[in-house]
Amino acid sequence: MRVRSPGRLRATLRVPPDKSISHRALILNGIAEGEARVENLLDSDDVRSTAACMAALGVEIDWPAGSTEARIRGAGLHGLYESDDTLDCGNSGTTMRLLTGLLAAQPLFSVLTGDDSLRTRPMGRVIEPLRRMGARISARRGDTLAPIAIRGGNLRAIQYEMPVFSAQVKSALLLAGLSVEGRTRITEPVPTRDHTEKMLAAMGAPVAREGRTVTVRRPGRLQPLGMRVPADISSAAPWLVLGACHPDAELHIEGVGINPTRTGLLDILGRMGASIELQEERETSGEPVADLVVRSSTLSGVTVQGNEIPRAIDELPLVALLGCFAHGTTVVREAEELIVKESNRIETVVTMLAALGASIEATADGFVVEGPSQLHGARLDAANDHRMGMLGAVAGALASGETRIENDAVSVSYPDFWQALEAAAPEAAQTA
Repeated sequence: MRVRSPGRLRATLRVPPDKSISHRALILNGIAEGEARVENLLDSDDVRSTAACMAALGVEIDWPAGSTEARIRGAGLHGLYESDDTLDCGNSGTTMRLLTGLLAAQPLFSVLTGDDSLRTRPMGRVIEPLRRMGARISARRGDTLAPIAIRGGNLRAIQYEMPVFSAQVKSALLLAGLSVEGRTRITEPVPTRDHTEKMLAAMGAPVAREGRTVTVRRPGRLQPLGMRVPADISSAAPWLVLGACHPDAELHIEGVGINPTRTGLLDILGRMGASIELQEERETSGEPVADLVVRSSTLSGVTVQGNEIPRAIDELPLVALLGCFAHGTTVVREAEELIVKESNRIETVVTMLAALGASIEATADGFVVEGPSQLHGARLDAANDHRMGMLGAVAGALASGETRIENDAVSVSYPDFWQALEAAAPEAAQTA
């Protein structure tokens, strides 16, 4: 794609449904008893991978191509059957990690694989605690890389102190804990997104949180959970950053999920001085939602670390771009998790923004940005990482001249991203 900076930005946007919640709606309703109707489901490559895997395990899913509504008839906690083939998770780490936890507790043999990128991403962090529960799991490279072979069943409850924050690992252990005797207790270094706990509680599972510890016990059954998925704050994030950094912008983004475990970027924008309003705050299917309004802003550099990191992990690359337009120094630290995403996001962010003229340096656990910078168009390789593709698009829309983005992969989470950018600013984006 080719991107240029628009002279003016005025738009009302509806961003895609929440990817994290969409995955969980399919998996959890897949092991419930009865039928659930899920509205506003994200129709993207990653979520389709989850649906295909659950269908291969015997779950009835009626989700027509191009639709955002699905009907899921669950197989029950003990009703999944062994797939005739390997389970292809595509590019979705969420699919692979959550299904590893689910299938470790099922009396089935399963093999999980994915594309070239997913087969390089770390899976030992979920395999190791599941083995403590008694799971029989094998994988490549010292049991750290997919494909993953699982001979499930006969697990036991454990108490597990997580060495790194990961909502996916936490969710995998909760899914495994649904099928074992006793209490499975998971303690996080810092609280991470809690969609799994919220949905399990709504479905009748005995799940509870005390401080940093989440506990689950085996339920008799899970009730199906019909729901409407809110818009994804991670998909709203590029627009929030574009609106705050552009010199003549006002963007309205409707119906965005504002779960406190996901709103780190809103807090960071607020500390930097961005003009952000939350309007019409409400609740949808147990998740807090609001309309967001962002306007052109004068920004100041900040340091991002500690509890803000897991609450903004997918948005941290965009924080680097904010730093390019802020006065002073912006620092992101304690974000080593960025290294093991779809690409090494520390390396990719620094390479992309430096090519545009940013004053940015990589560190072992993040980056340091000196601002403000005058960005200029360049050719960018997004490394087949959807977040990097959107970062490149927003950066190009803020830079002088033309920016070309290759290997953007935005369809993984935001299939209509380029069309939305063209609609918001017709002169901004064109197919190369």
